[in-house]
Amino acid sequence: MGTTMKKVTLAASVCLLAFTAHAQDLPEKYKSAGKLVVANTPNYPPMEYRDPATNELMGVDIDLGKALAKQLGTEIEWSEIGFEQMVSSLNTGRADLVLSGMSDLPKRRETMDFVDYMSSGAQFYTSAKRKDEFKEITDFCGKTIGMSRRTSFPDEAKKWSAANCEANGKPALVIVGTEGSADARAQLKQGRLDGAVQGSETLPYLLQLEKDTYTIVGEPFTEVYQGIGFSKQTPELRDAIAGALKALMASGEYKAIFEKYGLAASTLDGVMINGEAVK
Repeated sequence: MGTTMKKVTLAASVCLLAFTAHAQDLPEKYKSAGKLVVANTPNYPPMEYRDPATNELMGVDIDLGKALAKQLGTEIEWSEIGFEQMVSSLNTGRADLVLSGMSDLPKRRETMDFVDYMSSGAQFYTSAKRKDEFKEITDFCGKTIGMSRRTSFPDEAKKWSAANCEANGKPALVIVGTEGSADARAQLKQGRLDGAVQGSETLPYLLQLEKDTYTIVGEPFTEVYQGIGFSKQTPELRDAIAGALKALMASGEYKAIFEKYGLAASTLDGVMINGEAVK
């Protein structure tokens, strides 16, 4: 284990020691404000998106954020911030937390804390008309695969390719960083890509929305937690949200939110901070 990872692990351990199993009060700063400012980019259905008919914010993260705020006796103010600016928005105080399909990655823990709330993974898929070409994910070796350059997927796909394509004498994946998952899907439809990668939690919704358009290939090739992100300067807020999440899990409301969007399999059994279970 490298020095950085040791520091991250130590920091996570300290966080766990500081956390109590009981729901904590919202810090006075946020009580006085009467709201929590939450960074979100609504372009990742079914996690967060706008209803095409009403333009209303919808999704797992939206419903979960509202439920957490209600549990803590406050309101949510959604702040639409570009994904690249989310960490700086926390550090400058423009947002109190991030709830926007963000993966809890070790490198992000160097500048943020996370309350994890679901499991996810990077998933290959292709167009339905090419499903017979790709029976298993190693059939993508040597093919052109698109994925959002703003995510961890390009790095993860490169590692997967090295272990499963090049190591077995097959050509490497040709990885194309796109402007987002929607851009990857557009290029796939245009025939510019052979396949694409995005979060496994988004694909059931996508297949329902655009029937007979895409086909999932194999199982997710990574496993990662999605987390609610906090500045390391606000541990009290982190712990209050963790306590509220614990209460939602106990009441069944947490599971009901995920079931509403067909993602019951992505739920966690208990509260986690920075990838570690807490009691």
